[in-house]
Amino acid sequence: MRRLTRLHASGRATDLPLPADVVWSRLVAAGTGSRWYVDAPPFVVRGALDRAVGGGGRRWPVPDRERLETGDRAGFWEVRSVDPHGRRMVLEAAVRAPGTVRLSSTVLPRTPTGCVLRQTISFEPGGLVGSAYLLVDLPAREVVAELAHRHAVAEVQR
Repeated sequence: MRRLTRLHASGRATDLPLPADVVWSRLVAAGTGSRWYVDAPPFVVRGALDRAVGGGGRRWPVPDRERLETGDRAGFWEVRSVDPHGRRMVLEAAVRAPGTVRLSSTVLPRTPTGCVLRQTISFEPGGLVGSAYLLVDLPAREVVAELAHRHAVAEVQR
């Protein structure tokens, strides 16, 4: 696993011994069952914290179809874009935060039987409070990026 840390973004990338199309279909899977973008432990905790401060928490069920699509909502995420050709999905968190939280996932083919899963959690602050939050939140964002990525990797490898 490779780590990417910047002030506004924390990311991870992992080489996987699976074809890119297989990883992509598992990454954007919807319907019943466990889904990494809702059930990863850091997202469960973040949803509970959001509910505790008056937010909606993980209020939206996962759509009942094969794959996520642009405009869907699941957990506390709003699906901003799904590009199956570029194998890139961007989720935006609908939680109480002094700014915008996004999670982007990209599957990059390397060989016919291998690919890289790259995920980045970014935070764009809103105002002075958001700028202060950006600095304070960096260690927590690193933990969330690590645990969420591990959960996603485990799910796509099943």
